[in-house]
Amino acid sequence: MSAPIRRLFLAGFTVLALASAAHAQSRGPVGESGIDGFGDDGQLYQDQNGAYYVRRGGRYLPYTGRTDFIRRAPSAPAAAAPVQAAPPAPAAALDTDPTVPARPGAVPPAEGLSPLEAAKAKAVLRAPDNEPIDYAKAYGPVTDDVFPIQAFNYKKMNPAFLRQEIAYNGPYEPGTIIVDPRAHQLTLVESNGRARRYGVGVGKQGFSWSGSATVNSKQAWPDWYPPKEMIARSPKLASEVDKLQSGLGVAGGLRNPLGARAMYLWQGNKDTLFRIHGTLEPFSIGKSVSSGCIRMINQDAIDLFSRVNVGTKVVVLN
Repeated sequence: MSAPIRRLFLAGFTVLALASAAHAQSRGPVGESGIDGFGDDGQLYQDQNGAYYVRRGGRYLPYTGRTDFIRRAPSAPAAAAPVQAAPPAPAAALDTDPTVPARPGAVPPAEGLSPLEAAKAKAVLRAPDNEPIDYAKAYGPVTDDVFPIQAFNYKKMNPAFLRQEIAYNGPYEPGTIIVDPRAHQLTLVESNGRARRYGVGVGKQGFSWSGSATVNSKQAWPDWYPPKEMIARSPKLASEVDKLQSGLGVAGGLRNPLGARAMYLWQGNKDTLFRIHGTLEPFSIGKSVSSGCIRMINQDAIDLFSRVNVGTKVVVLN
């Protein structure tokens, strides 16, 4: 495990509880058996950097789904009858034994994450690069992520679809993502009259979508679960999907159409089924070719991902 991830875990976790049983029983970000269907102790754990984890099978997995339905675990009622406290578990057991229940501030097992899970946790927490945009660097190879990403030949791309820092005086507040399908551009509004603009690929005719949504969750190198209708339209796809935890799909990696990052768009409690994500086909940026999702060059998807939070407003123009 890398030193940053180990330090992250050794910092200690805060335990969070579900706000209501109604959420726990509904479809959506809370499954029928706990967060994302993971079950186990049904609680989220938050580290000192604000990152969430969910416990499954004694392991702590990165969680970037909705958090507006949770509240901090309540303290014990003051009027409760005094109970003789049991002897505290040895510190070593709390650190290494997954059978010992976690508690607020408990240090989870350092070996609880697989190398892949640890790498994804580190990727989720990747800090943005706020230096002036240098295309050779911005679109160069990415060698320190979960999977290596090849350099993108930006010199062959229309400059209108490359990452840019621009002035902004529009009506949307800082932190808002604006997608203009006609211009094939995505703009992240920043403070002080500035914004960052990226080129995107959008849905082809018959698959376009417009309206307002929010980023409900963020995933680094996510698994992809194509709808049955998509598989039916593309028989070749049937030979590419595998049996994954949540159904037929493609595991996160270099052959996954969602690329290096994905941000999932919801309206209220409903999944729109549209995402902002990376791509295996960077030269499709600037075109209308997708099944409705908003695709980005992987390097741009990573950059945007590092700048937005769950709950970010997304406006797709008509």
